[in-house]
Amino acid sequence: MRRAESVPRCRAIALPLALGAASVTAFAPFGAFPVLWLTLGGLYALLGAAADRQAPAREGALLGGLFGLGGFLAGVSWIFVSLGTFGGMPLPLAAFATLLFCAAMALYPALAGALFTRLAPPTGWRRALVFAALWTLAEWLRGWVLTGFPWLAAGYAQTPPSPLAGFAPIAGVYGVSLLSALSGALLAEIALSGHQQETRPAAALAALALAAVILAGAALSGREWTAPQGKTTRVALLQGNIAQDDKWLPEKLTESLLAYYYLMRDHPARLTVLPEAALPMFLGDVPEDYLEAMGQLAARQDGDLLFGVVTGDWSRYANSAVSLGVSGEQRYEKSHLVPFGEFVPPGFAWFLDLAYIPMSSFTPGEKTQAPFLIDEQKIAVNICYEDAFGEEIIRALPDATLLLNLSNMAWFGDSLAPAQHLQIARMRALETGRMILSVTNTGITAIIGADGAVQAALPPFTRAALTGDVQAYAGSTPFVRWGNGLAVGVSFLLLAFARRRGTIARSS
Repeated sequence: MRRAESVPRCRAIALPLALGAASVTAFAPFGAFPVLWLTLGGLYALLGAAADRQAPAREGALLGGLFGLGGFLAGVSWIFVSLGTFGGMPLPLAAFATLLFCAAMALYPALAGALFTRLAPPTGWRRALVFAALWTLAEWLRGWVLTGFPWLAAGYAQTPPSPLAGFAPIAGVYGVSLLSALSGALLAEIALSGHQQETRPAAALAALALAAVILAGAALSGREWTAPQGKTTRVALLQGNIAQDDKWLPEKLTESLLAYYYLMRDHPARLTVLPEAALPMFLGDVPEDYLEAMGQLAARQDGDLLFGVVTGDWSRYANSAVSLGVSGEQRYEKSHLVPFGEFVPPGFAWFLDLAYIPMSSFTPGEKTQAPFLIDEQKIAVNICYEDAFGEEIIRALPDATLLLNLSNMAWFGDSLAPAQHLQIARMRALETGRMILSVTNTGITAIIGADGAVQAALPPFTRAALTGDVQAYAGSTPFVRWGNGLAVGVSFLLLAFARRRGTIARSS
């Protein structure tokens, strides 16, 4: 009897884990965006069955947590690469740390699952609204609690060609997450209700609602919220492909500097951009003759050079972007720092004894910094995973006409991280109606249009320059004006509305 009972128990654990892991195929580089609707629909069905049995909240938490654990273990396995392969942490410990991190991130879908089993109305469209709202609010919390980790938010899977991408300029990535979760729940309602005569009207209503969401998104996809302004700027984005193991070695310094010099020499442009920490030293330690030589190359085109470098000294240093050239020296200091990688949370100093991170006590820059003024462009610069925080990116808007991200993805090797990061940048382009330049050390360096389409990109792990003409854009999307407030506010309203109607239905 015990052996027979263990079979359904194992299935109850394996199914949500598998659904979560399968969700990763909806994101880049795979791009099978409808898969997320199916996997979220599967989770909705599991949670709905638990709610129908009046199961305790812990069962909903377990289902949601297992779904999240499967998704994060499959989707952010590159954390193990950064800790174990390049961070120098012992591999067993790196695996354990990765598991702990994924388990911590799974607490958010666990919270959504627990609340759903307690708050879900009987069935139908009200239940679908509650699921979508709770899922969105859990993702939003994950995006800011303890500095936030918004990676793999459901909305990121819905970049073009998904029809839901049309909602991004209005409600941002969390608004698209809301509609993704709603689409999955409606699909589940159609499947669960369509085979019974008495519930077919509910299935038909769910099908109509799903069709309306998809058609509205497709219609919005052709809407232009911003407009081109002024002339284009010729850019050269340099992908040095400097191995992370070599980057900070003194004997490799000359090779790194020359790699960027030759790339810049051979690809003249009005704006030349190097990636994050391209010059692996303090700015004050960069040889003066090297900066002069790079400045002379920029002067050939009456242009500017923008590069990533550490500014300051050992008493205070910042992860910065600096520009030199005809527009004068300008600087941006990264404000949203990465825990453990760029600052050590209180109580975790022991972590540095287990991993090798060249610099891990950066000082954050100001939250709001002026755009760079280069060739009649106002360029809002951000560094590394700062572009994963849409509400922070819009601080520079609508003043900025172009967005620029500098990253060093070498920390994550040949993993899913570079493609996922590029997809995040595409979402920022959709939200803001601005072109984005994504400049990385090992890839994927890309030029992204204001419609979220990748106009040109370099293959990963190649040393090359990406050249092209970029257009300034002016104006504001609704998301630039409202930020995440619209998606979060609608989610709370949907919860209140669905719960109230569900209570009335029960009492009658």
